[in-house]
This record gives sequence, structure tokens and C-alpha cells, in this order.
Amino acid sequence: MESKRRIFAAAKRIFEAEGSTGLSMRKIAKAVGVTPMAIYCHYADKDEILDALMLDAFAAWEEKVRAIRARDPMKWLEKLAWAYLDFAIDEPRRFEAAFLLSGRQARKYPDDYLAGPSVVGEMMGKRIDQLKLEGKLAKAPTLEIALTLWALSQGLVSMYRAGRFVSEAEFRRIYSDACAHCIRGFVPDAKI
Repeated sequence: MESKRRIFAAAKRIFEAEGSTGLSMRKIAKAVGVTPMAIYCHYADKDEILDALMLDAFAAWEEKVRAIRARDPMKWLEKLAWAYLDFAIDEPRRFEAAFLLSGRQARKYPDDYLAGPSVVGEMMGKRIDQLKLEGKLAKAPTLEIALTLWALSQGLVSMYRAGRFVSEAEFRRIYSDACAHCIRGFVPDAKI
């Protein structure tokens, strides 16, 4: 088990420095001081290592979301959007591992989402359902509301990561306004 932890730690360091394109079994083996074949005793292939990186990143993301403190469900959703942005900016490789890698462990819409929400999806769905019960959000399907908010955030973050904004300040302004407009779009009789 210690060998597997060392291999994963080396893979994580290489991924942090070089991304998925810089990650190889040979580089990992060299960093750990073993032969490339020794890694296959613990990981079947590079994709299995990428899946492990993805799951590790999801665990970090879930920890950030669990730390959100807001009694009001609308405030909680707003803080979730900002936590997502901070995760993307503060931990770009972990964000990449969680939300941009196409690993075998990645959830697929709609089957995986309908089978059961992720931990964060469950927390988000609970707040959306509460807002719908209180009449503060339209009766649209909870999953569709959640995916709309997530897709907007992910799209804007991807644009920022690709250098499509002149500054972080400008990006944060647009992000804030867009998230607010999106949420208001689900408010019954809202004037957008």
C-alpha cells in the first residue's frame, strides 16, 4: 500500500506541474525510483491514475463545499458559485482533474445523475428543492436548474482559463453578474 501511495503522490506532483499531457508511466516511475512495470502492480494504466487524480480532486471539491456556511439556500447557492470559481483559480490542476478530465470515473448525463446525485449535487439539489417549496424558484426540474448553474460557471471559468478576459477583476465582475442573472432566471415572475 505504501508503494501505491508513493506512486500516486508522484503522479499528483507531475500532474500539478505538467498536466495530463506531461503525465506518463515512465515519468512517474522515475520520480518514485522504480521501473515502469512496477507501477502496473498498482495501476492498470495511465487512465486508472487519471481516475485516481479525478477522485482525489472531487474529494477536495466536496470538502470546500461542505465548508460553505449559509442558512439561506439562495445565499448558499451564491457561495457555491464563488467556491467553484475560487477552486478553479486557486487550485487549477485539481479543478482540471475534477471537471475537465474525461476519465472512466467521470459521471455521464443523464444516467449517472439520475441514478443518484454526487455529494455536491445532493447538497445543491437540497437547496434548490427548498427554494422551490418556498416559491422562490420555478418548478423546473431540480437537475436542470443545477446543470444550468454549473454549465454557466464551468463555461465562464473555461473562458477565463483560456485567457478570454482582460483581467481577473473583469472576469469576476462578469461571473458575479452572470450567476445572478442565471439564478434570477429561475425566480417566478422575475424581471431579468
